[in-house]
Amino acid sequence: MSNGHSDHSGDLSGSGLTLGYDRRIVSRDLTVSIPPGSFTVIIGPNACGKSTLLKALSGIVTPNDGTVVLDGKELSRYPAKALARKLGLLPQSASAPDAITVVDLVSRGRYPYQRMLRQWSAEDEEAVTSAMAATGVTDLADRPVDELSGGQRQRVWLAMVLAQQTQLLLLDEPTTFLDIAHQIDVLDLCADLHEQGGRTLVAVLHDLNHAARYATHLIVMSQGAIVAEGKPAEVLTEQLVTDVFGLQCQVIDDPQTGTPMVVPAHRRSRSREFALGSGLAS
Repeated sequence: MSNGHSDHSGDLSGSGLTLGYDRRIVSRDLTVSIPPGSFTVIIGPNACGKSTLLKALSGIVTPNDGTVVLDGKELSRYPAKALARKLGLLPQSASAPDAITVVDLVSRGRYPYQRMLRQWSAEDEEAVTSAMAATGVTDLADRPVDELSGGQRQRVWLAMVLAQQTQLLLLDEPTTFLDIAHQIDVLDLCADLHEQGGRTLVAVLHDLNHAARYATHLIVMSQGAIVAEGKPAEVLTEQLVTDVFGLQCQVIDDPQTGTPMVVPAHRRSRSREFALGSGLAS
């Protein structure tokens, strides 16, 4: 599916970012650059600042200090609709109005293009039709969103974001609450959007093996800081998993993809290591 906006480069970066909520600071002096054309995945323990960083990169959270720059211009200088024509966001807990149908929700992705003198057009119709086809929800067009399964709803939300026709997609934990089959389904779709559409994707994920399988670029966070970034094969080591996540493990090649695969140590091995470290072993 063509996004119709090949002139958008999708260069996104943040420098000197201090991020937080009210008086609680999550990150200080954070600098990050998203490689254009990448499928970047942000990983890290709970409450380490992953979602806060994504929200700052999308403009939802305003940095206490520092700047976020999109295509050479500070994010704060974009009018809301102009930003929505360049950057699409799928939040962690998206909620749809009661009884809204799939096609009506997906059509809301065209809101950034509506103006007083430019109402619904053939281009809008094509964007919605293409987005629904790309996400496999065309047959659900007239169904109420609140009657769909979790996996179907997530595809519909992705279709709405796709209908914005942006070069840059930000996804906050898109697989949360989905069963394993639907998790893979959604991530496969994201990979297709990245590879076939040439889009830049940035996603927050919890599952290390999913991150390693799908990402072209990993960002690892811990306690509000970026502690490692690069290709999954270079970043995801046994030492890093131990240091950042506190998990003893073995990192092997995924038999399906050859990407790194984290295998947690058996509980007996972990128990013995704990005993040795505590001086309790005989």
